Amino acid sequence: MTVLSNGLSRRGLLAGASVFTAAGSHAGAAKEDRLVDGVVILIDSNEPYVMGHAISYSANLARHFAERGAKLTIEVVANGKGIEVFRADKTALAEPLATLRQSLPNLAYSMCASSKAIAEAKEQITIPLISGATLVPFGIGRVVDLQLRGWAYIHA
Repeated sequence: MTVLSNGLSRRGLLAGASVFTAAGSHAGAAKEDRLVDGVVILIDSNEPYVMGHAISYSANLARHFAERGAKLTIEVVANGKGIEVFRADKTALAEPLATLRQSLPNLAYSMCASSKAIAEAKEQITIPLISGATLVPFGIGRVVDLQLRGWAYIHA
């Protein structure tokens, strides 16, 4: 899969437009509107502006699809240094993340358990997660699993 410079895959870009031609359509066949199954947003940086982008992307995508009468499932996956966004002991975004989750019931937060274990070993602590965040075995594995199920991908 080709990823564009803004982190959006070509498939995700097409899916974000919310219109695909019907698979196997014949000449003259009507186009079929098809929304993506969901959008997965990967955060792998602890830069505040990157983490902030993931929040704004989630809100903007939900609003974009709601204007079209569709509910979009969104999952923000934190991997590597990006796990800081969901660390209750480090994130400055706990309140905005909680507010966003309350307003978007189809929004999920996932943290890479492998990255968490590495950080815990390095820092010699147990890392607490913000409310509502769950662990997945491998963040990047979760991203690929969702893409294989038809989800669009955005790299924050």
